[in-house]
Amino acid sequence: MALIEIEHLKKYFPSSRGTVHAVDDVTFNIEEGSTMGLVGESGCGKSTLGRTIIHLLESTDGVIRFNGEDVTHPSKHKLRELRENMQIIFQDPYSSLNPRMTVMDTIMEPLKLSKKFSKAELQKEADKMMDLAGIEKRLRMSYPHELDGGRRQRVGIARALALNPKFIVCDEPVSALDVSIQAQILNLLMDLQHERKLTYMFVTHDLSVVRHISSHICVMYLGQMVETSETDELFERPMHPYTKALLSAIPTTDIHNRTERILLKGEITSPINPKPGCRFAARCPYADEQCAQPVGLHEVTPGHFVSCCHVKEINDL
Repeated sequence: MALIEIEHLKKYFPSSRGTVHAVDDVTFNIEEGSTMGLVGESGCGKSTLGRTIIHLLESTDGVIRFNGEDVTHPSKHKLRELRENMQIIFQDPYSSLNPRMTVMDTIMEPLKLSKKFSKAELQKEADKMMDLAGIEKRLRMSYPHELDGGRRQRVGIARALALNPKFIVCDEPVSALDVSIQAQILNLLMDLQHERKLTYMFVTHDLSVVRHISSHICVMYLGQMVETSETDELFERPMHPYTKALLSAIPTTDIHNRTERILLKGEITSPINPKPGCRFAARCPYADEQCAQPVGLHEVTPGHFVSCCHVKEINDL
């Protein structure tokens, strides 16, 4: 069953030069208990999409469904309810924490706002969250500047889980951490998902990370989805030229199975009032006049969707 259903979602921002199409006509589902990886280069709209889904930003158009219910334009009461079920783990574990609040205060804040717990229960629940996120009890009264990046991110995870949400947007939660700490946080997120049956949307630009944690992957380019499929299928048979270029850039130590790196040339299309058609065309070696026509995601093989009018010729299908 799909916990999150997104249909033709758009998020535009006005600017002095025109309208920025940050998220433009995006459609996908996330199955309950699964992890959908969202990848793409910086500035493609990944974080904006995540924040729009959980209503940190209001959508311009489209439909957002949570557990089968349309929550595109929730009332204040409904939004408060959604806040308990939809949470986010931010990229920067320092700027996302209040420097004037201790670890205990930070974790107790959503518990207090819910008004569901007595004073005695607040401390007990916060201690439980610290245990869950692997935070030592001796750090209860510590401030963010006294913690390293990994512990700060654990505090952010504990805060996000405090009200037992069903869906969490993980907005590049390990990109600001050392590689050794990244593995600890990823394993923690996967353990918590198994224990609490959580559903994740994992936003990242690191394809190695997304392969490790995700069951499905969506590839995003300049506000639009260009390819989506199961993780193994995407890595074994990438079909969109942009996805092929992304995967060719992954470092490997296997000298027998190295693929030639695909270097993209040309100017990146502006997201301000973009023309109809493929936004990757200016950098695509296969582009022709046909690419100026609008093309959406279509199923090429079972469960594998690609937004490209030349996908069959490129992949000899």
